[in-house]
Amino acid sequence: MGGERVRLYVKGQILGFKRSQANQYTHTSLLKVEGVNTRKEVVFYLGKRIAYVYKAKTLKQGTYYRAIWGRVMRAHGNTGTVKAKFLHNLPPMSMGGSVRVFLFPSRV
Repeated sequence: MGGERVRLYVKGQILGFKRSQANQYTHTSLLKVEGVNTRKEVVFYLGKRIAYVYKAKTLKQGTYYRAIWGRVMRAHGNTGTVKAKFLHNLPPMSMGGSVRVFLFPSRV
């Protein structure tokens, strides 16, 4: 049953933390989802799970890879940027890095 691999996520990029002119709020991250360019397109992704996957130096549970899980909360602006919250705040070195925006849970 060889065939093309199916990817169950859409790529996204971490832009930074929610912030004002003087303060930044590390509990909320701003993400740009690939292929999402309007506020109306964001509606599909609300509530979807996100994983920031990174590689660590120490082996745990048989793997060097770890993930910080989160959720898409709401839109940010009109250009398809979203606000997301993670179970643990993202580390500063993740800025500019990539995330996986999974296509579940489905609201269809």
